[in-house]
Amino acid sequence: MQPVDFTTLTAACCELRAEWVPGRTEQVYQRDRYTISIALRTLKGRGWLTISWHPEAARMCLDNPPPRTPDTFTFSDQLRHQLGGFALVAIEASAPWERVLDLQFARRPQEPPNWHLYVEIMGKYSNAILTDANNLIVTAAHQVGAKQSSLRLVQTGQPYELPPALINTPPSLSESQQRWQERVSLVPGVLRRQLLKSYRGLSPAIARSMVQAAGLDPEESTENLSAQDWQNLFYRWQEWLQVLKVEPSNQDDEDIETGKETQTALLRKLPTCEHRFQPGWTKQGYTVLGWGILKPAKNVQTLLKEYYKSELNQQEFSRLHHQLTQKLGSVLKKLRQKASTFQGRLQQSQQADEYRQQADLLMAHLHHWQPGMKEIKLPDFETSEPLKIPLNPEKNAVQNAQALYKQHQKLKRARYAVEPLLTEVQEEIEYLEQVEASLTQLDVYKISEDLQTLLEIREELIGQKYLEVRKQQLRPLEDVSKPYRYRTPSGFELLIGRNNRQNDQLSFRTAGDYDLWFHTQEIAGSHVLLRLEPGTVAEVADLQFAANLAAYYSQARQSDQVPVIYTKPKYVYKPKGAKPGMAIYKQERVLWGRPQIGRNYPAEDS
Repeated sequence: MQPVDFTTLTAACCELRAEWVPGRTEQVYQRDRYTISIALRTLKGRGWLTISWHPEAARMCLDNPPPRTPDTFTFSDQLRHQLGGFALVAIEASAPWERVLDLQFARRPQEPPNWHLYVEIMGKYSNAILTDANNLIVTAAHQVGAKQSSLRLVQTGQPYELPPALINTPPSLSESQQRWQERVSLVPGVLRRQLLKSYRGLSPAIARSMVQAAGLDPEESTENLSAQDWQNLFYRWQEWLQVLKVEPSNQDDEDIETGKETQTALLRKLPTCEHRFQPGWTKQGYTVLGWGILKPAKNVQTLLKEYYKSELNQQEFSRLHHQLTQKLGSVLKKLRQKASTFQGRLQQSQQADEYRQQADLLMAHLHHWQPGMKEIKLPDFETSEPLKIPLNPEKNAVQNAQALYKQHQKLKRARYAVEPLLTEVQEEIEYLEQVEASLTQLDVYKISEDLQTLLEIREELIGQKYLEVRKQQLRPLEDVSKPYRYRTPSGFELLIGRNNRQNDQLSFRTAGDYDLWFHTQEIAGSHVLLRLEPGTVAEVADLQFAANLAAYYSQARQSDQVPVIYTKPKYVYKPKGAKPGMAIYKQERVLWGRPQIGRNYPAEDS
């Protein structure tokens, strides 16, 4: 994940100052343990300034409104109490080339600030700290004691101190190419690494994109660069500084001719202030400098919001998918072992009639018994074939017969007791296999809809008592996921459930009288609904299209052919007390679906 560097932070603050300063604080909400959102009101409107001290995604940008769920965090409660009614009057850098911002709050724009909210964007050491006008810490997102750090304490009541300053050389437009080149190439090494080691304010992403914009390989050694290579790279270096609005020195720059114009002349033509940043998506992530852009972004705020939402969603998706997969695998393993035990007992109970038959034979031939016998052979009632009956030598014939009758009754009772238990376990296995099939379909994160589907599966498993409710969930359900949507060869809409909630929605609420319902035969999979208008008839190609997709969105997606049933929705029922996604059907017809063909069908955007 690409971290917010000094350049990106400068670009974000440039936009925020232009549009949202001054802005009155109306509300403070903490989204999670790493993120707060401050509602700002200006003459132009209302927006949510999001500040995050996430160890991998620390940032500050405008974001969507937070979810309507209770905020139980102490940090946001203290911010609401102190900043309520105050205006954000300034966003200042606390020190040159440092990623520490000072958000100043006052009663009115022209008055001195009453509160300072220091936002430290420094990777795993990121933090948000509120101080009063005297710079005493009132509250902090993460307090740091003597055990955590011997250099700097962050605790309530202590004076606020800036993080330790960087020791690298600060960049300057007044530095000549010769001096700059000497500093970078003093110790031979990989070009991008030498840039990072020699100057502050750079990040790996900026160094890489700067070198690539100069037409060079970031992994190239400084020893292999020609004079023209150094000239091209130095131009990009000054371009970066000019974009950051670094004030030039009074000393004359060492101009190097490039065609008819000098580099200095070209740099003076760069856009000014509010138009100097060019945000967009790149192959490796994003940029605000316009280098290597594949797709431009509306502004820096939109770029940061979408990038980190996607990256954090992908991380959360992976964690949640792993958690649910492991839990389902563990539960299914136990249930299958239990079912195997019950099936073994049922097989034993099938011998109940044999014990009764042996007891009847023994009672009918008591005169053949002799004391001390360990077994006896008697003719079968029906076949007259000799049947061997084991005996207890310490008991007489009647007592042995009674023991056989007793064993018959015991196994008979066991059958009646085990059969409903086995049925219950098999139904539970069938339900969890249905959930497992939904997880298998969501093996890779592509869009935010995938994460929302997983969150719904998690909530379903919590409701069914397979997962415990934790105090701090990954995130609340902010929206409702939508099913996959396809178009058949004849143009009919085809809907496929992503999880059991959607399966129930499609089968028992969305389905109409003219639609067709598809499902793999006795195989866990999604419910598939072919939408038909009154008077329309699905062609054979449409039915096969639906069958191929029903086979693909099932546990048998790796097979060549899968039996798929289809019927009218009115013949699909949900048994009383059945778990989500479970249904029974009748008057069905069977098609053979080909999941490998269905894999290649294009889905419409939901």
